[in-house]
Amino acid sequence: MQKDFQGGEILYFDKPLHWTSFDLVNKVRYKISKFLKQKKIKVGHAGTLDPLATGVLIICTGKATKRIEEFQYQTKEYVATLKLGETTPSFDLETEVDAFYPIEHITEELVEEVLQQFTGSIEQIPPVYSACKINGDRAYEFARKGVEVELKPKLLIIDEIELLSHNMPEITIRVVCSKGTYIRALARDIGKALGSGAHLTGLCRTRIGDIKLKDCMKIEDVDSLLESLRTGSEAEEPEKA
Repeated sequence: MQKDFQGGEILYFDKPLHWTSFDLVNKVRYKISKFLKQKKIKVGHAGTLDPLATGVLIICTGKATKRIEEFQYQTKEYVATLKLGETTPSFDLETEVDAFYPIEHITEELVEEVLQQFTGSIEQIPPVYSACKINGDRAYEFARKGVEVELKPKLLIIDEIELLSHNMPEITIRVVCSKGTYIRALARDIGKALGSGAHLTGLCRTRIGDIKLKDCMKIEDVDSLLESLRTGSEAEEPEKA
């Protein structure tokens, strides 16, 4: 087994819950730098996942970081669980519930009908709790200070949206979408379209392009990968006379 981390490697990870994407990048960089005994090595990720989301995160090293944009533009698939009848300022569990709405009128048929309204090209206003920039600062920095900001809608594409389960007050959906889609914002908009409210209680990115969750390793697998490289390289060294 050969790996050239400086020349460029592409690694597929299942991002742990509560970790930021940068947490994972930093941990991978630290482990590879220690393995190579080099302080500086380029490591970056191709598409941010929120701390409360898990799933596919592509990490590029060395010269492969030039391919990050290529991966960012690939189609993504998510499985999301929404709780209906409640909203939060962040549209997920990062913040406390701030309002309650009726759900008695919501049937499975209504959910199916509403979901189809979100396929194709749609405009979406990003969450205020997001990394979108406003005059050079991140939107979430304003949100956490209680400062109101206005974010402009962005055009994006939802290729597929499917209802996987309907177990009120929660529903689980599968979404195939373009770069820049905020599933938290989609949850907000679905709640409104249902004449209620909604926020995310679970989110997993199951695919980026052709890379699926089953292709990904856990962060704890990195040590065994590097150890196999170490022992493999040692085994390949010729015996000294």
